[in-house]
Amino acid sequence: MNSHVSKTRKRVFSGVQPSGNLTIGNYIGALRQWAREQRNFESFFCVVDLHAITVPYDPAELRAKTREVAALYLACGIDPDISTIFVQSHVPAHSELTWLLNCITPLGWLNRMTQFKDKAAKQQADSVGTGLLDYPVLMAADILLYHADAVPVGDDQRQHLELTRDIAQRFNHLFGETFTIPEAMIPLSGGRVMGLDDPTNKMSKSETSSEYHAVYLLDLPDRARKKIMRAVTDSGRDISFNDDPQRAGVNNLLEIYEALTGKTRSEIEAHFATARGYGDLKKEVADVVIAALEPIQQRYREITGEQGYIDSLLAQGAERAAEIAQSTLDTVRDRMGFIKTRS
Repeated sequence: MNSHVSKTRKRVFSGVQPSGNLTIGNYIGALRQWAREQRNFESFFCVVDLHAITVPYDPAELRAKTREVAALYLACGIDPDISTIFVQSHVPAHSELTWLLNCITPLGWLNRMTQFKDKAAKQQADSVGTGLLDYPVLMAADILLYHADAVPVGDDQRQHLELTRDIAQRFNHLFGETFTIPEAMIPLSGGRVMGLDDPTNKMSKSETSSEYHAVYLLDLPDRARKKIMRAVTDSGRDISFNDDPQRAGVNNLLEIYEALTGKTRSEIEAHFATARGYGDLKKEVADVVIAALEPIQQRYREITGEQGYIDSLLAQGAERAAEIAQSTLDTVRDRMGFIKTRS
């Protein structure tokens, strides 16, 4: 780590795009973990709106969703007195460091990114924006600006974090020790919640073809229950954890139950040993999901009911984040050979 960086505790950085609707997968795999660990680190949690514009989007929806995501951070237990909550575009250093890192990042590294290939395949070749290819470099800038020691991410983000490490190491080699090399912080349980309608694919907050794909954090109880009761399973009856792809639906429901109850797998299997079938499993999973959502939704209503609170909070967070980010950026500029401006 660069010697100029002064930290009293280890830092974490993570963020969520303000697109689509946050799901129980986002809660189990990310937000809940952030809230649980925030007192153990100096924490920076960002609403990554610059990432959200790498694919076609609606400007009015972007504004609304940016505030919604920030409010859900708070509703899920992120404490603004402990953690720094801010919007990515409110700190210009994110954009500038991305460009500087672009100039040392080999194109071949970006072409190997699985998520780019998957997302690009869903668009016409001539309509794929450069930003989609460059997404991982922006993510690297996000993390490296704050000298994050750990990044709470879902399992599907491992490849992007590895690229961040590669970029940091390349910069350090070319210009001297500057960036902290971050580690992934992935939850042991619930790191990858799968779709209820297709348990072979990760639960997504983006628009899907099925209305029964995901339970959203703001779904009303009846809606959440209906989605879970419609979850894809199989023709068996055995309720136990199993890696068999044919039983992915049951395993996904059990992992959701495991994550939200905190029970061990042996306790869960013993609990469902007398169940009459998957209907009993779905009913109990729905019960624990609805119980988990109730306090989140109550807190969300309180937060959003206070006029101007979110914008004020985000402004304070951006001020704190910018102080650290600008310091990092000044060091990067100096080491890359740029002339300092007169103050």
